[in-house]
Amino acid sequence: MFLYCFLLVVSCEKHPSDVKPNIIYVLADDLGYGDINIYNSNGKIKTPNIDQLASEGIMFTDAHTSSSVCTPTRYGILTGRYNWRSKLKKSVLGGTSKALISKDRTTVATLLKNNGYDTAFIGKWHLGWNWGLIDSSYYEDRVDIEKIDFNKEIT
Repeated sequence: MFLYCFLLVVSCEKHPSDVKPNIIYVLADDLGYGDINIYNSNGKIKTPNIDQLASEGIMFTDAHTSSSVCTPTRYGILTGRYNWRSKLKKSVLGGTSKALISKDRTTVATLLKNNGYDTAFIGKWHLGWNWGLIDSSYYEDRVDIEKIDFNKEIT
């Protein structure tokens, strides 16, 4: 089982009235609602750190997706859009796929940045990247790894 985190973190000294709450998304593939202790005291997976985060904050407990796989679910959570409104019509994106979310698409991170937050993600992305390529005239939906220039910025 993989545990993937999308973290949105704020950290700087401010006056108490200016302090915004930290927002942390934890998205785990193949993890059931009752598998961790905070939701089910009989859960089989011991998750003391997640339990502490949840007990000291607000838990988001009601989300729905129209797909059972990772890419469409992540797309929906980050954009607030139904997954079928993306260009992906089946399956999931691979590690060398072109970015599914266009640069001009508003996301949760965009909204938070516009309101003074710093944002980051850690772990499995599965939404594609705009890879820097050795030959910039070449670009297919899924890039051959040999064509990626790993010295260039990923956007």
